[in-house]
Amino acid sequence: MLVAGPVCNALGKPAVGRDRPPRAVRQRRPGRVPDSGAFPSGHSAAASAFATAVALTAPQAAAPVTAAAAVVAYARVYTGAHYPGDVTAGTIAGIITAYALHRWSPAMYTTGDQP
Repeated sequence: MLVAGPVCNALGKPAVGRDRPPRAVRQRRPGRVPDSGAFPSGHSAAASAFATAVALTAPQAAAPVTAAAAVVAYARVYTGAHYPGDVTAGTIAGIITAYALHRWSPAMYTTGDQP
């Protein structure tokens, strides 16, 4: 979560520079729409990275956490903050980030029964 979201926001958005959906779509979104680009979705990246990390370390908790991440992704499209492709790219980035960190540093994710 601490890697996927900032990477998408700091590297992905400026590199792609995609505008957010038009105002007619954003009618459902309360408050101010961010000035940053839309692609990829940092919220979706962070939520999916968290859900993937939970699934890798505590499989019994994977279903509810994954459902919560899916709600975050859906809400980003529903409120008009992102296009579906933005959310898909953010979700994929989050999953890849979590798997990479899990593989790179397995000691970070041990459950205590390994040295």
